[in-house]
Amino acid sequence: MKEDFEHTLIIEGRHAVLEAFRFGKPIDKLFVLEGCQDGPVQSIIREAKKHGTIINFVGKDRLSRMSETGKHQGVIAYAAAYEYGEISDMFKLAEQKGEDPFFILLDNIEDPHNLGAIIRTANLAGAHGVIIPKRRAAGLTATVAKTSAGALNYTPVAKVTNLAKTIQELKEQGMWFVCADMAGESMYSLNLTGPMGLVIGNEGEGVGRLVREKCDFTAAIPMKGEIDSLNASVAAGVLAYEIVRQRIQK
Repeated sequence: MKEDFEHTLIIEGRHAVLEAFRFGKPIDKLFVLEGCQDGPVQSIIREAKKHGTIINFVGKDRLSRMSETGKHQGVIAYAAAYEYGEISDMFKLAEQKGEDPFFILLDNIEDPHNLGAIIRTANLAGAHGVIIPKRRAAGLTATVAKTSAGALNYTPVAKVTNLAKTIQELKEQGMWFVCADMAGESMYSLNLTGPMGLVIGNEGEGVGRLVREKCDFTAAIPMKGEIDSLNASVAAGVLAYEIVRQRIQK
């Protein structure tokens, strides 16, 4: 294993990768050489599926470029820097504090600096956790940990397979959801009190259609300048603190 600042740990070789899965190391992604179907590799793939890990089948040249040692044996895994939490942990945290649940959900946030900054904001704004999808999302890398300035030690981050489905399930538990959207209503005209999930997308595409359709409100941040979008972490901060303001004044 060799530490990598961006991906945290690159784990290479069949035995090392299999042991990482069996000992519960959080693995964000598994890369397997295309056409490699022998017994040990199949065992690794089974473990990956059991843990819900994203599996990518790649060519020999790409795997060789990713390798730090040149001894990958057809498999490379990217491991997370921190353990992922569970959504149930977030509800427990809200209950312990005697507060309505407040979660921040991220759709297509692939920049680890943005993710780390949002986790930091989530902690300072009193959010009880952050929820990210397994695909098209930054994982808990060393860059994320550093940018969060220690917030990862206190704010749970859960990874889910389907963000839209998760929102629907949380709505059935009494939560409401607001997503950031320039075409939405002014955030100052919305009632954002109560059990609330704030959904943030990336600067380019925003929140995906399926996720947006599951939300109860769309909130626009008033803008006075010549450009038309904020960095995702800044937008998250502005909207999170509007939720804080409304909670304080409730």
